[in-house]
Amino acid sequence: MVSPAIALAFIPLLLTVLIRCRFYFVLFYRAVLVRIWRDCVTGLSREERAYQYVLTHATPGDPDSILEAFDVWCSKVEFISTIGPKKGKVLDRMLMEQSPLTVLELGSHCGYTTVRIARSLPLGARLYSVEMDQRNAAIAEKIIRLAGFDDDTVELIVNPSDEVIPRLRSEYGLERLDFVFMDHWKKCYLPDLQMLEGTGLLGKGSMIVADNVLFPGAPKFLRYIRKCGLYEWKVHRATLEYSRGIRDGMAELVFQGIK
Repeated sequence: MVSPAIALAFIPLLLTVLIRCRFYFVLFYRAVLVRIWRDCVTGLSREERAYQYVLTHATPGDPDSILEAFDVWCSKVEFISTIGPKKGKVLDRMLMEQSPLTVLELGSHCGYTTVRIARSLPLGARLYSVEMDQRNAAIAEKIIRLAGFDDDTVELIVNPSDEVIPRLRSEYGLERLDFVFMDHWKKCYLPDLQMLEGTGLLGKGSMIVADNVLFPGAPKFLRYIRKCGLYEWKVHRATLEYSRGIRDGMAELVFQGIK
């Protein structure tokens, strides 16, 4: 049996751990515990609940209103991992500077970033958004159409990214990707990037943006871009979306060509 003196000696250590990790405990509560409880109570998925909120609080055909409703839901109701408004503004700036005509998004999830990208595209541009989860894709489809974007602007592809990327040229007629946004499984960042390199769809100046490279993190992806010499790159440091105190970052890569 542990003596009271030994137990008391551990109290400062326990308090230190609680203080240092408090933001992670909050995230665990919001992202996991609240989700499990509301899944049981409502019988709906978190993504379906988010869509219902957006449907009743946003203006159809107004992308800004859609995004604002999403931001309120994610910050005040339930946590959903999207790019969020702070990193979203960095993405907006990149898109405005690049004015890409052909964009690939890997990881549609609920359609938040899909809408954010689509609203910043120039006239005549097209966004191909890839989502492997059929239930999430169904929600994303509703959000995208609610925002006012049709199939000519946004094409939603429901399949795993490693099955879609090799067919982008043959089935979708793509010759070049001007802009790629990655926000799917972090373990897929590196193999999907290498697969894109192999397709020949990345040209000099093509931009790749990858979210959450610091948290949850994509260390193999970051090591590769440091060493391969194919990209000019930097990491935009920020905090995790809809959270405080958790450091994150978004990688920006500009393809320089195969050497």
